[in-house]
Amino acid sequence: MLRVLTLSTLFPDATRPNFGVFVERQTIGLAARDDVELRVVAPVGLPPWPLSSHARFGALATLPRQETWRGLDVRRPRFLTIPGTGGRFHAAALTRALIPVLRAIRRDFAFDVIDTEFFFPDGPAAIALGRHFGVPVSIKARGADIHHWGRSRSTAQRVLAAGCAADGMLAVSQAMRDDMIALGMPGDRIRVHHTGVDLDRFAPRPQAAAKAALGVSGPLIVSLGALIPRKRHDIVIDALAHLPNATLIVVGDGPERAALAARVEALKLGNRVRLLGAVPHADLPALLAAADAMALASESEGLANAWVEALACGTPIVIADAGGAREVMTDRAYGRIVARTPEGFASGLSAVLAESIDPIAVRRGATRFTWAANAAALHAHLAGIVSARR
Repeated sequence: MLRVLTLSTLFPDATRPNFGVFVERQTIGLAARDDVELRVVAPVGLPPWPLSSHARFGALATLPRQETWRGLDVRRPRFLTIPGTGGRFHAAALTRALIPVLRAIRRDFAFDVIDTEFFFPDGPAAIALGRHFGVPVSIKARGADIHHWGRSRSTAQRVLAAGCAADGMLAVSQAMRDDMIALGMPGDRIRVHHTGVDLDRFAPRPQAAAKAALGVSGPLIVSLGALIPRKRHDIVIDALAHLPNATLIVVGDGPERAALAARVEALKLGNRVRLLGAVPHADLPALLAAADAMALASESEGLANAWVEALACGTPIVIADAGGAREVMTDRAYGRIVARTPEGFASGLSAVLAESIDPIAVRRGATRFTWAANAAALHAHLAGIVSARR
């Protein structure tokens, strides 16, 4: 029996049901195995008072310290985050907060390994905790944890040190693995670990009915992701100006919403662009299946779940050459990789919209990414580093 302690600051809760939903799904898949026992520690970072009383953090402060979440035993300890410090104190604060929590867990659950699902601040804290409790540590790289924290002046050394000290590492794509090696992490300890997709839920549907439910009659494009600068939703909005008959639905929320709304107004696209806001993950299959294309102009990615989920719905994707894009886009039926410019996206979307590709042919691009394969690979990886330590 493999006893796993999963550590992730990226994990859903009642206030943020979509936050790290892919970590949740991976963890559920691993925990479902007969040869695994698992506990989850999902720390919640809060600033000092009086900032912690702000509406943005107030709901987080009320989360239960321990609960059963989707069948998982989840602890939600708090740790201190200090705004304006570039994250330089986060890992130390997280380590201090977690030592007593893990000590209590270990009284009746002698975990064999710490499975860390985000590189910062989780990774450096996990290394310290692994040394404290004498267990091996795995750290998974997903995207911003390497591309931002791994290159930020205040945290880069901690990220690199954690990678060099880890017993094993996971990368969501070969491109992410290459980026980790370029930072100085040992490649012989990094395994590519692709995401999964629920092929039963994310599947083609009658498109006309799906569009009618959205009040759309012509070509429909969906752009899916947080409204933050690196997702570059502005490029897809600009591209729509060159696609006069198309409608664009942008799914997600974040600090860029006001700027994107202003851009839509300036381009006089208000009747063809909808900023839909955050959508429950359970509602995404119907939206993606209604679309004629999914477009995402991200500046950086690991391997975006949105790419795979769109393909599973039979919806081709038009994306920039970021992260594992070329590992997903292995057939022309799946869509296009284009220049990260409005003209590049307009051209790629025009080409996709002009073709009549069988949704089943598009869906084949997602059948390589299953949660069963994801769980089996994760188990093999964790069991291997536990065996090597012994």
